[in-house]
This record gives sequence, structure tokens and C-alpha cells, in this order.
Amino acid sequence: MTAPINILIVDDVPQNLIAIDALLARPGITLLKAASGAEALELLLVHEVALALVDVQMPNMDGFELAELIRGSERTRAIPLIFLTAASREPSYSFRGYEAGAVDFLYKPIDAKALVSKVNVFVELYQQKKQMSQQLEQLRRALHLNEMFMAVLGHDLRTPLSVVMNGAMLLPMMTDHPKVAVTAQRIQGSARRMAQMVDQMLDLARIRSGEMVLRPAAHDVDQLCRAIAEEFVAPERPARIAIERSGDCAAPVDAGILSQALSNLLGNALQHGEADQPVLLRLDGTDPGRVRITIVNRGAIAPGHLDGLFEPFQRRGESRKSGQGLGLGLYTASTFVRAHGGELTVRADGDSTVATVTLPRQGSAGLTDGSPALAGQAA
Repeated sequence: MTAPINILIVDDVPQNLIAIDALLARPGITLLKAASGAEALELLLVHEVALALVDVQMPNMDGFELAELIRGSERTRAIPLIFLTAASREPSYSFRGYEAGAVDFLYKPIDAKALVSKVNVFVELYQQKKQMSQQLEQLRRALHLNEMFMAVLGHDLRTPLSVVMNGAMLLPMMTDHPKVAVTAQRIQGSARRMAQMVDQMLDLARIRSGEMVLRPAAHDVDQLCRAIAEEFVAPERPARIAIERSGDCAAPVDAGILSQALSNLLGNALQHGEADQPVLLRLDGTDPGRVRITIVNRGAIAPGHLDGLFEPFQRRGESRKSGQGLGLGLYTASTFVRAHGGELTVRADGDSTVATVTLPRQGSAGLTDGSPALAGQAA
């Protein structure tokens, strides 16, 4: 059953309380009556109220003073207040009431139809607010379940994937047939792409749930970049990453999380750049306050694709057609960089695409844009 909606009536004249009760009483509405400001505050401590009808002229605490106390509490400041008064309609008087938080004034003798009409409007607004709050809570629960499902699915997929990859590695050892070797390479390549998708799903789940913890420590970013570049070297494909370094590239970073971000950026550069052109990875540590990492690949991003580039599931059309990735690489990379207090930008420069990561040397600053924060914690 739907809980009744509470309306607070504050008036020091008992006859006024009885008259308003008679006007507003109906099923689904509970009228809370208070003969003073102090009684009203006591009721507000116990009950959630959709609307308060407050008499202005009361002894000890008048309606304006009560309104200021109501507005001063986080729990009650959103309650709409309608002042009931027998005073004159001077503008200064009304201004003081609106300044105290009133949404309307009704002058005595009260117009019964006007009062009922105004109360009905605020009751309907309150019902809509409660309904929206319930829908929002349901959406939050559904999102949480979805994130849990992604995390569990991603975790459990790793086991069968490892079996597929190990089997593909063993196939060429069991026969010298050339078609078997080609098939094994294709299986390995597809399994690696699936593994990348699983890792992206897990990264997204950890980001959204806020469960990823940043543990920064002093690292040479140059060494991290060279280790990541080595991962992209394989016998079937030549090395395409050229690394340049200048200055001191030491910075307080979480090596694992930053490596994931840089791996995503290098993977994008290799995948979307021209296949016969090298990818340049330039490290600049000449600035005493920061380290800058620049990744340049031949092949420019179309201007229409730059907007929303860091949003999840944003991909260029050719990426979707080839089945490469989930469109989470730049989103997770940007999130991981911002967790370090840094910045990631991507721009087109002539016929090339330039991704720049800027990392401060003074530790992480966390996220500040409303995204789920990664907790900064020293190692």
C-alpha cells in the first residue's frame, strides 16, 4: 500500500486548525497539526512532510522565524512553505516571506478553493518526486547488477580463453601441416583480441564500481613504456614503435594501471595507423613538474570523430567492422590518467594523430568531474 502523504499545518488558533483539517482531509493525506513553531519542529523531526502551511503571526516564534529554521536543516529545507496571514498586503511584508523561503502567500480569510487547489498541486509534485526517486533507485540497482554481471562474466571467461590459447600453441607441435600452423595463428590472434575485450570489461566494471585502488610509487616511465612496446613485438610482425627520450622521466605512478592506459593508446596507434609507418613514442622529462608522453601515428582522425572520443563504446566505423575491441580503450585510458592527476588529449596534426599524456610529479589528484573516483592510496 502507498504510504500516506503528510501535510503540516501550523497555527496558534485551534479553530483555524480545525477549519483547515476539514478542508483538506481525504484518504491518502495525513494532516499534522501544530499550535506553535516548537511543536512544528518536533513533528518535522519524526515525519517526512510534502507541504507546510504556516501561520505568520504566532507568539514566541512567528512563521518567518520557523521558516528560517526549517530552511536551515538539510533534511527539511526542500519542504514547500505556504504562509497564511491576516496582515496587510504590503510588498515589504511579502518580500520578507519569500526571503524566508515561502513559495506562496494566502491571506485570511482563506479562499477555500484556492487553498485546496494549491495543496493539490504540491501533493501531485511530491508524488512525482517520490516516483522519480523510486525509479532512480531501481535504475541504480539494475546498473549495479549489470556491473556485477560484467565483472563475473569477464573473470570467468579468462579460464576457457587460456585453454583456447594454450591449445592453439600446441597445435603446430602436433603436425607439420602448413594449414594447421595458419589456423593456429588465427586462433591465437582471435583469442588475444577476446582477452583484450575481457580486460576492458573488467576495467570498466572496476571503474564504475569505484573498487580500483591507485597505489602510486616512484617509477621510471621510460622503462614502463619500453616494456609495453616489447609486448607488441612478435615474430610474425616487425617492431613498429620508435622510442625517444629526453630528461628525467621519473614520476609517482601506479605501474600496473598506467601500463594499461599506455598499452591501450599504443594498441590504438598501431591498429588505426598506417600499417607501413612507425609509431613514435616520445618521452619528455625536461619539465621539473611533469612528465609528458606523446604517441604519434600516421593517419589522422576525422574531425567528426574527435567529439566524444573519450566516451565509452565510441568507435570509428572501421573498428566496428573489423571486430576490434569494445570501444573502451580511450575511455579507460583517460580515466586511469586522470586518476593520476594527469591529462590525456588526442588531436589531429596534419596527416597524423597525436595522443599526449601529461603526468604530474607530485602524486595523484583523483577524479574531479563526477566520474566514479579511483581511491588514491600510497603503496
